[in-house]
Amino acid sequence: MKRFQGKVVIVTGASAGLGQGTCLRLAEEGANLVLVATNEEKLKHTEDLIKDINPKAQTLIVKADVGKEEEVKNYVDKTMEKFGRIDGFFNNAGIEGKQNLTENYTAEEFQRVVDINLNGVFYGMKYVLKVMHEQGEGAIVNSASVGGIRGVGNQSGYSATKHGVVGLTRNSAVEYGQYGININAIAPGAIMTDMVEGSLRQMGGDDWEAVGKEFVKPNPMQRFGKVEEVAGVVAFLLSKDAGFINGQVLPIDGGQSYKY
Repeated sequence: MKRFQGKVVIVTGASAGLGQGTCLRLAEEGANLVLVATNEEKLKHTEDLIKDINPKAQTLIVKADVGKEEEVKNYVDKTMEKFGRIDGFFNNAGIEGKQNLTENYTAEEFQRVVDINLNGVFYGMKYVLKVMHEQGEGAIVNSASVGGIRGVGNQSGYSATKHGVVGLTRNSAVEYGQYGININAIAPGAIMTDMVEGSLRQMGGDDWEAVGKEFVKPNPMQRFGKVEEVAGVVAFLLSKDAGFINGQVLPIDGGQSYKY
């Protein structure tokens, strides 16, 4: 029996990176998937990949900006209209924002990162938890970051919002465990995604690959993580196998956060 056979899982940021990779892993395990992001064309590509893996998987594409509460409510409403329940939620959409010293970080850029990375996670939890509370069960995994458990430098907005996601995860886990809902977060480190490539390009321009090699040298495993290595952890945390894990923030970083 596949762990997610007949289950309904919403994934935000499903158009690329960790979101897309997790969709594919969940599809392998039988999930029906609600794909949320701002780029509908890329969401359709994710949907095609899902169908290649599991032709029987039911999917729903919802274009949404998670920083806008009404659009978050809409993707939850559409999920309920089509499927009638929500078993899992990978609350994943996020951006890095521009790298800069705090004194040079504009208020507008800071607010943009807050809107997506923190407000978006809150809005998602607000509307999904209402459904799960009524169901009496469910699992949520929020995307935090190594930058949410320690300072990383030049990323005031990103680090502040990811610390916020950690606090929101732990607080809500305490609130909702009694209702059969477990809420955890992942804290990925240097996982090779489009976002990480973009970060390296901010640091090194056309020499970003060389910068990347230097970037991972201090890591105990001396490499970038793989999307599928994160997707497997998310699938576990969303499954009944993790039913008594609640309020945890799990680094997926090759030991990086414990070395520094």
